[in-house]
Amino acid sequence: MTTIAEIFNNANARLGLAQFSEADIAAIESCLFEKNGKCYLRCQVRNKEIVAKPEEVVRQLWIQRLTKHYNYPVARLSLEHPITFGRDSSKRADIVVLDADRPTVPYLIIEVKQPTAKGGKEQLKSYTHATGAPLALWSDGAQSISWHRKNPNYFVEIPDIRPPGKLSRTSPGSRGRCKP
Repeated sequence: MTTIAEIFNNANARLGLAQFSEADIAAIESCLFEKNGKCYLRCQVRNKEIVAKPEEVVRQLWIQRLTKHYNYPVARLSLEHPITFGRDSSKRADIVVLDADRPTVPYLIIEVKQPTAKGGKEQLKSYTHATGAPLALWSDGAQSISWHRKNPNYFVEIPDIRPPGKLSRTSPGSRGRCKP
């Protein structure tokens, strides 16, 4: 059986995935299999076989966390979601959580990188500008940074993304339940 350490070519790969629980890592490892000499996994959202590259493993770990820890339904997740800049729609966001009330509108955009890759933060912010998504999260598996987009040019770093149905702690004076 293939392991995450083999995919990352690093016996200490789990150290690079420090923000995920052993249970999350074990769940993803249980989805790994070999086919034609390559390692694959079954994507939890697309329900198809995907080559298990390091960045894809981080994406699947985030899907696991979004569905099990934050309780977002799989139906609200979109992978490789098209982002349009004017006439250019060639850009793709790694993971998008769609708004509960407007199922075609991005609520949270997540950009994942393999451990040790540090780029993509400005790219992520540009995706939130283009879509109007209020939340953004960047992660390399070892660490993550979350932002609340207050207006087109102002991002506030927040300690964590909000799970559905939790009170908003990022908006001063907000009342009631948030509608992620």
